[in-house]
Amino acid sequence: MIDMIEKEDPVISEEEAAQYDRQIRLWGLDAQKRLRGSRVLLAGLGGLGAEVAKNLILAGVKGLTLLDHEQVSEESCRAQFLVPVTAQGQNRAQASLERAQNLNPMVEVHADTDRVEDKPDDFFLQFDAVCLTGCSRDLMVRVDQLCSQRNIKVFCGDVHGYYGYMFCNLGQEHNYVEEKPKVVKPTGDSNDGPEAKKAKVDPNETTMVKKTASFCTLKEALEVDWTSEKAKAGLKRTPVDYFLLHVLLKFRTDKGRDPDPQSFAGDSQLLRQIRDDVLEALAVSSDLLNDDFISYCFSEMSPVCAVMGGVLGQEVVKALSQRDPPHRNFFFFDGRKGNGVVDYFGPN
Repeated sequence: MIDMIEKEDPVISEEEAAQYDRQIRLWGLDAQKRLRGSRVLLAGLGGLGAEVAKNLILAGVKGLTLLDHEQVSEESCRAQFLVPVTAQGQNRAQASLERAQNLNPMVEVHADTDRVEDKPDDFFLQFDAVCLTGCSRDLMVRVDQLCSQRNIKVFCGDVHGYYGYMFCNLGQEHNYVEEKPKVVKPTGDSNDGPEAKKAKVDPNETTMVKKTASFCTLKEALEVDWTSEKAKAGLKRTPVDYFLLHVLLKFRTDKGRDPDPQSFAGDSQLLRQIRDDVLEALAVSSDLLNDDFISYCFSEMSPVCAVMGGVLGQEVVKALSQRDPPHRNFFFFDGRKGNGVVDYFGPN
């Protein structure tokens, strides 16, 4: 029998039961209680971060800490609906606090104006889940390795123009329940022939099935050996977005920022060079990622933020409530095509 993670059992008040009535009907009281007892750290209050914050606050977590040292800019006002247009020059986390808190007064929402890179290890260990947006590869790897040792759920995500991705590491053994149609077994004394003796699915009844999923670290997921025969065999089925992610993370590492529309010509040339260098280092053909991607990976687009924020927020809720199968372990979205794909990278 699988033991679910035991936490202090939070009491759902009558007011909370009314507030979360639809959710309780959807995923059950136990799942809502787990969610209500969870504290989440959200780093990065850009367009994607605002969408994730909204979804977690409305879902009813116990507490949400908004961590961001950046100032509100004209661009962030266009993609980020939690900051007032009059807040330019203010800290993004602080400027987002009032509107975020007003979404659901039952959730404890806090703003932290420090740099996420300056936070000591102990800071991250006070949360049940950590969600990183707009962060460097080195920082994400560091926090992921730290939290995975303490059974803290880790999520990473970003939006670059028409493209978006999310990664999650829920630990080597993530337990959850999934609702399945109930299979009705025939009675032993049935004399109606072989068809009557077969098990049948009753669409009107469901049962909860306990399951387990295993995840790897972000470092392992990004360090796939593409020279191995197994990796080569699966290369044609590999989403090109995985390699695009490598390119955009390398750009952020080298420049300390993302591609900027105001430096389109120079950044486009640099993206092309980084593409060639990254794919060569991964030992895959540069033909995997043609030049078309360059025109579509600048800025945060609000519709893509909405999609990715919905998916990322949903995955955090599913992980904390231990309800329904999680995405394992990457989700990629292409706004040009209007579709997304879930794929696993790392050791099996």
